[in-house]
Amino acid sequence: MKILFASQVEPAERWLPLLRSSLPGDEFLLEAKSAIDVALIASPPPGTLERLKGAKLVQSLWMGVEKLLADPAYPRGVPLARLVDPGMVAAMTETVLYHVLDWHRRFYRYRENQAQGRWHRFRQYLASDHTVGILGLGELGTEAARKLRALGFNVAGWSRRPKSIEGVFSSTSIAEVLQRSDVVVCLLPLTDQTRGVLDKDRLALIKKGGGVINLARGPHVVVPDLLSALDSGHLAHAYLDVFDEEPLPAASPLWRHPGVTLTPHAAALTEPRTAVAKVVENIERVRRGEPALNLVDFAAGY
Repeated sequence: MKILFASQVEPAERWLPLLRSSLPGDEFLLEAKSAIDVALIASPPPGTLERLKGAKLVQSLWMGVEKLLADPAYPRGVPLARLVDPGMVAAMTETVLYHVLDWHRRFYRYRENQAQGRWHRFRQYLASDHTVGILGLGELGTEAARKLRALGFNVAGWSRRPKSIEGVFSSTSIAEVLQRSDVVVCLLPLTDQTRGVLDKDRLALIKKGGGVINLARGPHVVVPDLLSALDSGHLAHAYLDVFDEEPLPAASPLWRHPGVTLTPHAAALTEPRTAVAKVVENIERVRRGEPALNLVDFAAGY
């Protein structure tokens, strides 16, 4: 089969040796100069999508696909698969745990005190004293929920459809989950329905002194509403890895706000060494005439 690798971000030199080792009989291309069977893409060069109308599968090398779905050049008759990379799931879980523990143990306040030369201890809480709300119980949210439960936290999760995870309170009512939560983790796909999901009214439902962790997409959070909640003292701290505009402009107040911890969309990156097996599996399914795994529902937006 002819397989296109097209990305302005993912390094071909990390992917192609692994792919060629697993699929020695296939031809890998860096440009779509002829008919393509499968396209592996992540932020593809301009003009790539228009050439994929005859492809049997477009395999995203990322978990998020909202930019592809919004691109009018995407050939709608071609199946699109998300990448569920075990290495990315593990990295995202690590980031969730790190930020939840930072909020839970008030380490962000100790950093503030260090900067001011202040020696002061804060009250220590048990994990069972706090409830972590997780918005989105897909692969990422489910694994994070399990690890948080293992540490002793109460966990409440919101998803569009009912989910059953041992020890986790699950609801299709976002208000019900937010009202239970001391700290909220957003791991939702970005759709028309989830854009602006954490606005003034919903942030107000989180328990006073709580925290917000957004590792999904920037537009999930209404930033002026978040800053107001921090300035009023309703929320104690926010951890943001994603933003409406990336890179985050130097003039953004988020850079300098004492109640915000920033990272540059680095919570979880695709790891070719763990992801390649999933990509190869879908290519082999296409070869056998079987549906690919993790196909995108175009109507739902993920």
